[in-house]
Amino acid sequence: MSTDYRFLGKRRPMIEGPEKVSGRTQYTGDLVLPRMLHARPVLSPYAHANILSIDATKARAVPGVVAVLTDQDLPTRNRPLASRNSAVLARERVVYQGQPVVLVVGETEEAATDGAALVEIDYEPLEAIVDPEKAMQDDSPLVWPDGIQSDEDMASMHAAVDRGEEEETKPSNIHGHLHFQRGDAEAGLAASDVVVRRTYRTPSMHQGYLEPHASVADYDAVRKELTVHTSTQGQYSVRDELAKLLGLSRQRVRVIPMTVGGGFGAKYGIIDPLTAGASMVTGRPVRMVLSRTEDFLATTPAPASTIELQMGSTAAGVLNGLKARVVIDNGAFSMSLGGIMGVLIGGYYKCANVDIECFDVITNKLPAGAYRAPGAPPTSFALETAMDDIASQLGLDPLEFRMANAAGDGDLMGNGDPWPSLGLRECLERVREHPIWRNRKDAPDEGVGLALGAWPGAAAPAAAICRVQGDGTVQVNVGSVDISGLNSSLVLVAAEVLQVHPDKVELVQGDTRGGLFAGASGGSQTTYSVSTAVRAAAEEARRQLLHEAADKLEVGEEDLEVADGDVQVKGAPTRRVSIPELAASAESRRGGAGPITGDGRSAMPSNAPGAAAHLCRVRVDRETGEVTLLEYASAQDIGFAMNPMMVEGQIQGGTVQGMGWGLHEAMVHDADGQLITASFLDYALPSIDVVSDIDVQLVEKPSEHGLNGARIVGEPPVVPGAGAIANAIFHAVGIRLNEIPMTPERVLAALND
Repeated sequence: MSTDYRFLGKRRPMIEGPEKVSGRTQYTGDLVLPRMLHARPVLSPYAHANILSIDATKARAVPGVVAVLTDQDLPTRNRPLASRNSAVLARERVVYQGQPVVLVVGETEEAATDGAALVEIDYEPLEAIVDPEKAMQDDSPLVWPDGIQSDEDMASMHAAVDRGEEEETKPSNIHGHLHFQRGDAEAGLAASDVVVRRTYRTPSMHQGYLEPHASVADYDAVRKELTVHTSTQGQYSVRDELAKLLGLSRQRVRVIPMTVGGGFGAKYGIIDPLTAGASMVTGRPVRMVLSRTEDFLATTPAPASTIELQMGSTAAGVLNGLKARVVIDNGAFSMSLGGIMGVLIGGYYKCANVDIECFDVITNKLPAGAYRAPGAPPTSFALETAMDDIASQLGLDPLEFRMANAAGDGDLMGNGDPWPSLGLRECLERVREHPIWRNRKDAPDEGVGLALGAWPGAAAPAAAICRVQGDGTVQVNVGSVDISGLNSSLVLVAAEVLQVHPDKVELVQGDTRGGLFAGASGGSQTTYSVSTAVRAAAEEARRQLLHEAADKLEVGEEDLEVADGDVQVKGAPTRRVSIPELAASAESRRGGAGPITGDGRSAMPSNAPGAAAHLCRVRVDRETGEVTLLEYASAQDIGFAMNPMMVEGQIQGGTVQGMGWGLHEAMVHDADGQLITASFLDYALPSIDVVSDIDVQLVEKPSEHGLNGARIVGEPPVVPGAGAIANAIFHAVGIRLNEIPMTPERVLAALND
């Protein structure tokens, strides 16, 4: 770890931790506004059906029910149904089970709930298109006969990569088709000494956040202004979407981001258009907090995917050919993850001959969304198990085989663009020396698995303001949403520049009306993008402090330095003046420069990809198929850890989610498109009793543009988990599982096959 700093690079606890553990934090569901109404959705029980009639007579008769709203009652009624956000309520037809059809608004939650239960909807069930392979066939019925627009904005928030050009096609259930090529993959495979051909399947996954989606909207008809309090990762994207859907100018929409009780890519304004529309119709504030089952049925989980992969290598262990066909089940609306998955499949390892086709497919299932490193965990699961199979057939050490082929700085991604910088090999070097790897001689039914993961990340412009106040406290205003302990790192940036204790630094998060701009908190971009703006603002505030001190101490600014909360003369530390005194003077002195206020901006010229290598040891019970995690280690290139405590927490949390991908989680639909895992009773998250200790190894390969070389952190930890566990199972009992989660039933079936 870096130790050249007083505060940066040092462990500091989460600044909002005491409020959260004491229950004082206010979430959206805690907010109460005067005259506020409560809303409950009525969800479709069918995956595909025509809406023949809606009878709300009984619902309207419930005491306390104020309104029963359909699509035609809302200001969004003439907007195209282009995405999950824009499909506020179903219009004439439902396209997935759980689609909101009616909204009941009441004086109390109980009234709204009772009213929702009495809405009578007559449906004409239609054939549900559930299997993406069947949906791709030319004779398949179309989910959207007139076609549908692609939702590129959501995908682009998470990874800054060129996805290539899509083919122009007539209306189809295939809403995205990308083809990446370099060299001759068929010839490369034919010339390989070992070729692995496998089909991998990964399920739809819920993000598993603790706080369901929640929104409070308040429309002022006199001023024609809308205020929305919401649990969101990106207030500006929510503002822009609301303005577009509701026909308002952006300056008339104010989005106030509340504390987010978990997001992981899911919270980008799904229900805000509905509460906003209801407020506009009723003329009163409207709050809606989804129940857990409603959240499972009506939000945007990660999509299921099928990856047909062929990889070939020479006998000397040089990858010679890679061919992949990827089918992504995006449910009822577009998501366009094919570009990201194609970039990664062809980007982990150097290979001259690559051919990757990716299909984004629409079906009558839950519309897909982003989940921490969207598309990367399935990609890594397929690639890393195939790499282990090749190494095994060639008799090569799986780590050294990866080391020889791993991509690095300037090597090509799947789309042909070069990686700006990538630390896969540095992470491999770290785990090579780890005790789990060095002591991997397997006990009976125990095995050690290795897998790599990478994520391109994103970057966005950001601004910050740093104010030094008369009492010596420092206020830093930012526009970012803290979903990961971000603020607990940003305070260290300002503290380091100004040499004041972090406890004297306060982070203030603004809203879209009076706050500063920052990109959405997704794509692991926020610390990378915002920290440089904070540093620039703090440096400007420091410059102003030096200017004020130069006048007081009668020396040139170049002869001054900040130290221990003071500004002092270099080489003469007894000649000093405190920062509080300087700030107070600046606030009161006539004819001076004015209060100490620095502004900073950043616009990173490129992203700073993250890489990780995971090791795990498992034990497999041959009688039950149960897989027990015994040891786990994660080595991740983070460039520079501004706050190692926060970084380690991010890596541990993401690693646990990777365990969920590998062993536990799946959203399961039946043949009619019915979700049969619609609660935490049926959807299995990893629990504390099945999670092993996680040894975090921080690798610091500096990025080119990040503050002190910092890189992205949040998404790489989730990526390699399923692959590492699958490889450990293989080395423990010799079975290869090509579908996740690797449940006891699947393990036992493979053992008995």
